[in-house]
Amino acid sequence: MKENSAKIGILTFHCSDNFGAMLQSYGLKKFLCDKGMPAELIRYEPFYMTGRHWYIPYIPKKRKNGRKWLGMNIGYALGGMKANLEKGTLFWRRRANMRHFREKYLIDKKTQRICPSRRLKFLPYEYYIVGSDQIWNPEITCGLRAAYFGAFDNKCRKKVIAYAASIGGTEIASEYDTEFSGLIKLVDALSMREEAAIPYIKKFYTGDVIAVPDPVFLPGRAAFQEIEKKPERTGYILVYITEKNLDLCEYVQKLSQEKGLDVIEICAGNMTTKAGFDVDYTAGPAEFLGYIHEAEYVVSNSFHAIAFSIIYQKKFLAFLHTSRGTRVRNILQIHGLEDRICPGGAEADIDAYIDWEAVELHTREKVKEAESFLRKNLPGNTAASFE
Repeated sequence: MKENSAKIGILTFHCSDNFGAMLQSYGLKKFLCDKGMPAELIRYEPFYMTGRHWYIPYIPKKRKNGRKWLGMNIGYALGGMKANLEKGTLFWRRRANMRHFREKYLIDKKTQRICPSRRLKFLPYEYYIVGSDQIWNPEITCGLRAAYFGAFDNKCRKKVIAYAASIGGTEIASEYDTEFSGLIKLVDALSMREEAAIPYIKKFYTGDVIAVPDPVFLPGRAAFQEIEKKPERTGYILVYITEKNLDLCEYVQKLSQEKGLDVIEICAGNMTTKAGFDVDYTAGPAEFLGYIHEAEYVVSNSFHAIAFSIIYQKKFLAFLHTSRGTRVRNILQIHGLEDRICPGGAEADIDAYIDWEAVELHTREKVKEAESFLRKNLPGNTAASFE
């Protein structure tokens, strides 16, 4: 472990080859550092998070009669390997773009990677921020993981702060209630990304719980323009999906015909529409930002694609994920953009007027609330830098 002067360590999904996971990590780290608070991303990179992006993907298999995740999901591994084999060198180019972004903007390569959670006890940080992203969704983390609640022995630790934590929806399966109740009590200050999840959280947590914006909204548009990589093409419709949606595909096909624009689809894994669009399998977070910035229109059911459509002030429509639609609906409600949710047909008007000044006002108000929450819960000598 290298000598460390930072007092704040962030535990999140920075190690996942996912656009949103890495960009929210960047957003929180940059915001804190820009405010004069030395914060670092902790290189906690367990196999259940990194393995799903390997050439032969690894993810534990859930036992049928219990909450244990053991062994290897063979079907997932074989399906992923076949898809990666078909991509050929495109798979390795994507991995390279992901790694380049992570090493340039998120982590210090001199800091040792942590795989077993027991090694977290040696960390030097006094304050731990857990979140954002779906750190408390057991379907993402293959069961509830104590590390993402700050529940590990550490002599230096003074406080655990949950910033914009997410459970993926409004609640998690009741089979986790007892375990969740014990873990969440170890969090000293708690904020959620989705306001709709707060009633569920309050069933187990007696302290205050507030809703705060995803970290990508904290540093501002200019911070992301500095790190984006623009594509050579301009004037296109951008598609990014996290779940197959026939209505979305049909809408985009009709929009393409009406506007006379090509469709570019990006993916961070093997999920694509299979609708015959021009797919870029190699994009990393910097390319993701560039694609959104240069797009004429954005159509997606991804939370972070919608978030950056708002940040970059693009013409966009959102389709809701069947199990995680709460996240997209919540962010649109916060910004007064509920009409951007596509009801499932081509009658939606993607060209409808958006009052971006009003949207920016909503963003500034939420960022101010986030600053207040962090100021209240971080040490006095760094919190003062918010003033």
